[in-house]
Amino acid sequence: MELWQALVLAVIEGLTEYLPISSTGHIILGSAVMGIHENPIVKDYTVIVQFGAILSVLVVYRERFIQALGTIASAKQAFLLLFVSFLPAAVIGLLFNKAIDRLLESVATVGWTLLLGGVVLLFVDRFGKHQDETDALKLPLKTGTLIGFSQCLAMIPGISRSGASIVGGLGLGLSRKTAAEFSFFLAVPTLTAASGYKLLKMGALLNSETMPIIIIGNIASFIVGILAIRSFIRFLTSHGFFWFGVYRIVLGLAILITLWSGFELKML
Repeated sequence: MELWQALVLAVIEGLTEYLPISSTGHIILGSAVMGIHENPIVKDYTVIVQFGAILSVLVVYRERFIQALGTIASAKQAFLLLFVSFLPAAVIGLLFNKAIDRLLESVATVGWTLLLGGVVLLFVDRFGKHQDETDALKLPLKTGTLIGFSQCLAMIPGISRSGASIVGGLGLGLSRKTAAEFSFFLAVPTLTAASGYKLLKMGALLNSETMPIIIIGNIASFIVGILAIRSFIRFLTSHGFFWFGVYRIVLGLAILITLWSGFELKML
């Protein structure tokens, strides 16, 4: 990859990771448009730059995390909640890692999942409007576990990790803000595990040539991630999910129509 291509992918990651529009789907589309989808390093790189997105959550919600770690009891509660919520994705991800990698090569899959997920978001606003603002780090373990299972749907590109976990939270009676914030917090162990696993697999590919690109990419995803989180919470509180659903439907239809019209991508 050229440096500018790596930066584009990092910006896409930071912008879309916490929005219900699928960061993976947009990265697949972006790499296809730039013609770098056949580069074997691209998929690993786009997972590793999630470290920047993780740091953006820790910075934006630093006071909440510090408060949660204020006592042994509250720290234990927060860690246990995030652990049991993360566990389904860890187990399923390890079991179906190769199948997931194959799905990451399909633009058509992204088109269909963007479209179907958009339809869901058109109607999801009826949930969570009048629920109490529960502390997202003090949810019952059962609620966290069920949201963790809903997050696993995002292993299909185009579903959206944040979208799946937020919709799962709304279905369990959380408010829109609480569901979104828990999705952000759950991203910390989930993305850390995925990024760390990819770093271990890359091994010898981490050298003086690739490390500057990885560092710059993480800085970009960190800065953009902060802006995206703050903007998303404000927009979500005021407008809900409807326009995210419209965006997904329009983009999904555009992808499918483009493919059906005869435009070919080697990654398809």
